[in-house]
Amino acid sequence: MTVDTAPARPAAQPTPPPPAAVRRGLRPGRLGVHAFLMAVSLAFLAPLLLAVYASLRPYDETSQYGYFSLPRHLSFDYYRQAFADSGMTKYFVNTMIIAVPGVLVTLFLASFVAFALARLKMRGGIVLLMLFTAGNLLPQQVIVTPLYVVFNRIPLPYWMSDSMTMYDSYWAVVVVQIGFQLGFCVFVLANFMRTLPQEILEAAVVDGAGVWTQYWRITLPLCRPALAALGTLQFTWMYNDFLWALVFVSDGDKLPITSALNNLRGQFFTDYNLLAAGSVIVALPTLVVFLLLQRHFIAGLTLGSSKG
Repeated sequence: MTVDTAPARPAAQPTPPPPAAVRRGLRPGRLGVHAFLMAVSLAFLAPLLLAVYASLRPYDETSQYGYFSLPRHLSFDYYRQAFADSGMTKYFVNTMIIAVPGVLVTLFLASFVAFALARLKMRGGIVLLMLFTAGNLLPQQVIVTPLYVVFNRIPLPYWMSDSMTMYDSYWAVVVVQIGFQLGFCVFVLANFMRTLPQEILEAAVVDGAGVWTQYWRITLPLCRPALAALGTLQFTWMYNDFLWALVFVSDGDKLPITSALNNLRGQFFTDYNLLAAGSVIVALPTLVVFLLLQRHFIAGLTLGSSKG
């Protein structure tokens, strides 16, 4: 019988856990970045928080003690008054008539063009994409007068426009919104579609899928995060627009929600606390849209930030 005389191996010593700062990744540099981002966030939120704070206080109190003083009385009376005095229900409907079709048509047309540029390998596609992108660099104020003249000369039937022209109708505002936002959406969607695996479309072609099937049933579902992110941005931009409706709509009953705040301004006196309450009410729909599409919006912004 033999006896194993080999020396026993010492037991492996457990490695000590990393310090808390290293384990959590809170290095001094990162702490500085987080502090900077928090400061910038507070700077952007400060006007909104001040507006909410002022809307809850009576005007007599803020005029006597100032807007940065401690509150003596808080209430939601200004919100009820702002909603009733400005007639916001009508203006909300007008804004939805402009923003909802504008967003849907913009995304639909932009996805068409982006699919053709990114997946069908069109000749001159890069030049066309550059033209779409360059259109966003054109200042809007430059073409206000030409569009005003053109819209007054485009006839429309009575059931489409009371003025019998494109001027003073929702169509003018919707068309301009689509025209200005289309280039940005094409640029974003075309670059996103280029990141999709080419093998998916090649397999679909082998299975007999046509161009429409490749676009509608394969590419668009994969672009859902990008479409949600663009939809959120486009709705916010069209909802908050004031210039085009002011130029192309003369009937006060057709103006969007951004113009409803003018109804809260008096001829000789303006209650800025009441105006702040109206501004908060106007901003609520965009906040609701962002909360509903938050998951898709963040996914669309972070696409391509990591591999795998």
